[in-house]
Amino acid sequence: MVPTARDGSSLSQLRKGTLEYCVLALLVDQDMYGFDLVKALSEVDGMATPQGTVYPLLARLRKEELVSTQWQESTSGPPRRYYRITAKGRRALKTFVEDWRRFKEAVDTFVERADQ
Repeated sequence: MVPTARDGSSLSQLRKGTLEYCVLALLVDQDMYGFDLVKALSEVDGMATPQGTVYPLLARLRKEELVSTQWQESTSGPPRRYYRITAKGRRALKTFVEDWRRFKEAVDTFVERADQ
């Protein structure tokens, strides 16, 4: 079955392909706790992502050395693991941004035809 825009799977596939870079972008200006990342994603229409997707993604980004982690004490419970983008993560994000802009322009070329 081919995914269609009406069944939501095209948005899901787009999100799946870009989620790690959205997470890296969120970490550019500040370290964040995993749940705060989930919350920040959900505040943008089309980017709501369950914790069960984000935490394994964070583990993979850590393994690939795109993020590092640090435990911090919490006033409301046990210590929390905060994520920080690494230099390698910044390079990966920069490359993605360049590729994304090129790809977006190419897709817009075709999508604009459909709007006419």
